[in-house]
Amino acid sequence: MVIAAFKLLKGLALLAVGITAPALLSKDVGPTLEHWANLVRIDPHNQYIHMLIEKLARVDATKLKEFRVGTFIYSAVFLTEGIGLALRKRWAEYLTIVTTASFLPLEVYEIVKQVSLAKVILLLFNIAIVVYLVFELRRNPKHV
Repeated sequence: MVIAAFKLLKGLALLAVGITAPALLSKDVGPTLEHWANLVRIDPHNQYIHMLIEKLARVDATKLKEFRVGTFIYSAVFLTEGIGLALRKRWAEYLTIVTTASFLPLEVYEIVKQVSLAKVILLLFNIAIVVYLVFELRRNPKHV
C-alpha cells in the first residue's frame, strides 16, 4: 500500500503540474518562482533558482505543449499503477515492475553523469520497489 500511495502521489503531482503549467508560464516567471521559493524557504537568489528561471523563460508554446503531453502520460501511468496496486491487482504489480525497472538504466546514467544524494536515494528506492514486487509475485503466484 505504501508503493500504491507513492505512485498515486506522483501521479497527482504530475497532473497538477500539467494543468497549472500554462498558467504559471504565461506570467512573468521570475516573480512567481521567487514567491514559491520564499514559501518553501529557499533562497530566491540561489543559483539553481536563477538557472530554472532562465530555462523556463525559453519555453515556447510548442515546448509547453510537448511538456504537458508528457506530463499527462506519466501521470496516467502513475495513477494507473497506484490504483491497480491499491486494489491489489496482479497486472498492476507487473506494470509497476516494468515501468520502474525501465527507468533504472537512465537513473544510473544520471548518477554517473553527476552524482547527487537525491539521485542515489531515488535509484535505491526504485530498486527496492522492483525487488519487493518481484518477491511478492513469486511469493503469491496464484494471486489475481
